[in-house]
Amino acid sequence: MRKNIDIDDLTLTKLKILSAFENTSVKALMEKAVKFYVKENEKDRWAKMTDEEKEDMGLWLLMQESDKNDTVTEDELFKILNSED
Repeated sequence: MRKNIDIDDLTLTKLKILSAFENTSVKALMEKAVKFYVKENEKDRWAKMTDEEKEDMGLWLLMQESDKNDTVTEDELFKILNSED
């Protein structure tokens, strides 16, 4: 995905210097910085969550990985639920 952002001249100059030291492009350095920022924010947010919120998030993430085309009939569902008694 391509997004355009505006950066002031001083910050851009600093980015150019840092990219020269790291032997990478300004674009790659900015992508790396954004990924780092997002990862740190996720860690901070996760640390502030209650156990219930963490459980909800975990279930939501598992639901995102599920196959939405994989279905069962109502009879199969009740058969599974009744067999756990």
